[in-house]
Amino acid sequence: MSSRYGTNLAPAHAPALRITTTTDSGTARIVHLHGEVDQDQRQRLERALRRALDDRPPRLVVDLAGLSFCDSTGLNALLKTRLAANAAGLPFVLAAPCPQTRRLLEITGTDEVFTIRDSVHAALADTAAHTG
Repeated sequence: MSSRYGTNLAPAHAPALRITTTTDSGTARIVHLHGEVDQDQRQRLERALRRALDDRPPRLVVDLAGLSFCDSTGLNALLKTRLAANAAGLPFVLAAPCPQTRRLLEITGTDEVFTIRDSVHAALADTAAHTG
């Protein structure tokens, strides 16, 4: 709905979450997140992370560079995946969190439990990444 001045009065829709997965030469599975993660997207995110983990990659990297928003439900999905990766003995790394996501991690203290790198490249190059 718009007025004669071109103002859109319809509620803005959040960008849909887009999830893509790539493999880096058999060294890691990378889950790329684009858009927003909230309660409406939680199940899709959890399924994608579970599938990536079920493949038992040498390392699981979650690329957060394209994530514009993440709430507590997204954080819980990442924490559940971290625990599952730890139980399976697989390194789990978060890469390139945007400022909002980095702030969420800092406020909740979870920046202390995740392995976080500034880029996917850094996450793949980090041979010291551990399962925590």
